[in-house]
Order: sequence, then structure tokens, then C-alpha cells
Amino acid sequence: MTAQTPMAPVPTPEACLPDDIDLRLVVTDMDGTLVDGRGRVPEAFGPLVQRLRQRGVLVCPASGRQLANLRCVLGETIADSPVIADNGTYAVLGSTELFSETIERAQALEVIACVRRLRGRGMDVGAVVSCKQRAYVERGDAAFLDQVGTYYALRELVDDLTFLELDEVMKIAVFDFGSSETGSAPQLRRAVPDLQVVVSGVHWTDLMAAGASKGRALAAMQERLGIAPSQTAVFGDYLNDLELYPHADLSFAMANAHPEIVSAARYVAPANTDHGVIRTLELLLERMA
Repeated sequence: MTAQTPMAPVPTPEACLPDDIDLRLVVTDMDGTLVDGRGRVPEAFGPLVQRLRQRGVLVCPASGRQLANLRCVLGETIADSPVIADNGTYAVLGSTELFSETIERAQALEVIACVRRLRGRGMDVGAVVSCKQRAYVERGDAAFLDQVGTYYALRELVDDLTFLELDEVMKIAVFDFGSSETGSAPQLRRAVPDLQVVVSGVHWTDLMAAGASKGRALAAMQERLGIAPSQTAVFGDYLNDLELYPHADLSFAMANAHPEIVSAARYVAPANTDHGVIRTLELLLERMA
């Protein structure tokens, strides 16, 4: 996720947040949002989550990352917390599954075939088949595996992705060493029109079931937990976060967010490089009823 220039001014939290906020759920994206410019989770995040829990507020990471990766990166901080993983195709509360969306085998095979065709035409791309328990790749060069390793803690290199069972595929992520938005993503959309194709970063495109999104997972979570949009805050920076915004009255775009995210948000938080999520949550705590 890279910095973007906001297209229109949006109120800053300090100037416009209401007093006596009724907050029960905080949903935050990871890369470009919570994670800082060096790829690290701010040290203050864990203690802040505990303070929020003491006030009755749950904190939920909502990421394109794999569940195992999120638990590895965030550790005990989210041990019994709600988590939205794989771009909304998998949501859990502790060890309890709240929501899941899978891709049909025929659709998964078509995505794999399309990625192979793109590579055959000279595009520098690779696919990650993400299942509930593990992710699989068939491209094994170090440059690609290094990118995959950032987001998938449990992963396996196989000779042929089409030999997998492919019965619990949450999503297929495609990494493009060029620009995903202008390069591989449009071609993937044409190849598999029945799937949802979301540009989740400068180099990543996620392919999921047609109705899947972080927003749909959040709505299911809110219903299960009895939490209203008026009691929910969301933070995001890129296009795969867009569906979160209709489900939260306290909606924040990072200062480094894609213009469409800025347009969807009510407020702009400081950039991820300035620990914008942490600073804004501190402000929300001060203004809680």
C-alpha cells in the first residue's frame, strides 16, 4: 500500500469527533493502516487494545492477510478477539468461526489457468491459493516467496496447484511485480467475471466469491455480537477496505489512503507512518461516554 494524495478535504478527528462516543468495536486494516512504514505493528498497540477491552471495546484486525499470519504478527493481543482474514472471506472470534466464503473448484482452476497464461505472455505474476488452514503456491523463486512470506505464515510450495483438493479456498491472491491495478487485475476480471476481483495493494489483487468482502464479514460480525454501526469505528487505506465504510459511523481514512477511501470516510486519520490508528484511538478513548 503506497501513499495517495486525497482528492478532497475531509474533517480531521480532532476537529469534528462528537463527545460522549458510544464505541464497542474497532476494525482496522493492517498494511498501510496499522502497520508503520517499516512493516511493524506499533509497540503501543497491545497496551492500547487492553485499555479498550477494559472499557468494553473489541478490536478486530481486518486484513487481506491469512488468519495464521495475523495471529503470528499480533500474538496474544488478538488471542480471543474477533478477526477478519483473507479480505473478509474468513472471520472468527477466538476459536469460533463466525463467517466464511469459499471459491468453487472450477473457478479456482480458471484463476490458476489465467495466471499461467499471463506468465506465458511475459507478465511477472504469481498466485497464492489461500485455504482455511494453509496457503499454497507453485511459483518457487525467492523474490516471489519473499512477498508471499510477508502475508502468509502457513504456506506450502507444491508442484501443481491444480492437484490440490481446492474445496476450501477462501481466496486466490495474485502478486504482480508491476502494477496490479493497471496490469494483471483487468485481465483477471475478464477471465473470471463470476468472481469478485479486488485490488488490495499496488502489487496485489484478490479474487474471492462474488459476495465476499470485509464489509460483509463485518456486518455478520456486528449481527452476531449485537453491535451497531453507530458503535463501530473502521480504519483503512486501500480499495479492499472500501466495503467496510457503510457499516461504521466512525469511519477513518488514513492520510496516505487511496482517494476512493478518502471519499468514503467521514474523517482522515494521520498516516500509518505517523501511527495514525494509535493516535486516533487515544482520542476516541478520551471522548468515550
